[in-house]
This record gives sequence, C-alpha cells and structure tokens, in this order.
Amino acid sequence: MRDVSIALLNDLEKVVEIDKEVIGNDSRKGYIKKAMEEKRCIVVKERNSITGFLTYNTHFFESSFISLIIVNPLERRKGYATSLLTYFIENAPTFKIFSSTNQSNQTMKEVFKQNGFVQSGYVDNLDEGDPEIIYFRRRIGD
Repeated sequence: MRDVSIALLNDLEKVVEIDKEVIGNDSRKGYIKKAMEEKRCIVVKERNSITGFLTYNTHFFESSFISLIIVNPLERRKGYATSLLTYFIENAPTFKIFSSTNQSNQTMKEVFKQNGFVQSGYVDNLDEGDPEIIYFRRRIGD
C-alpha cells in the first residue's frame, strides 16, 4: 500500500541513499536533514519502504517552491512522483506553488503537465545551454 507523509528524521539515511543513487554523492545530506527538521520533506512509501521524496521551501516570492522531487531509479514510472505532488498540492502552505526543471528533462516536464502545472517562465545560465523552465499551479481548493 502506498503511503505519503511528512518525513521523519529516522528516514534521513534512506532518503539520502536514494538521492545519492540519483546524483552520485551525498552532498545534499545537510539540506535534506534541515528540510526534515523543518517538516519540509515529504516521503512516499510502498510496503513501508521509501521510494521517493519531495522537498520544498517558501522563499520564492513568498510562494511554495518544490526544490527536489526524487524517485528511486528502480521505481520510476510507477506514479510515485505524482503521489508526492498530489499530497503537496493538497497540503501546500501557500496558495501558489512553483517548481522547475531543465528544458532537456522531458520526463519531469510531462510529470508537471500531468499534474496541472503550467510553464511560467525560464531562467538562463544555470546549466549552460539548458534553460531552467519554471512551472506553476495553485493549491487544490484555491
């Protein structure tokens, strides 16, 4: 059974393990730990095993900004990113929700589209030759 909830500190090692598998190192461990301590990290579990996580903040023009959506590579294309987004969209601390992905990331662009996000702009010069596309949607019920 799939369960989505606020991450607990005892989830840290498993979440960092998934992140490390995706990016190749544990350089975001401190960031993830802080997000967990501040209750800004959400995990999705299948049969009590963490399969993915989402982190966010509210520093983007006083709106929610989803900074990471990471799913275990072996568990992708099974709806875990959508489960995380649905939970967040229903429980976001602000009315406006933003996120972003590289223009080249077709998979994530499709996930955003399928979850009601629309393109809201872009930022050049973060990754050379691969603009960061900004996405937007409103919290459910607003």
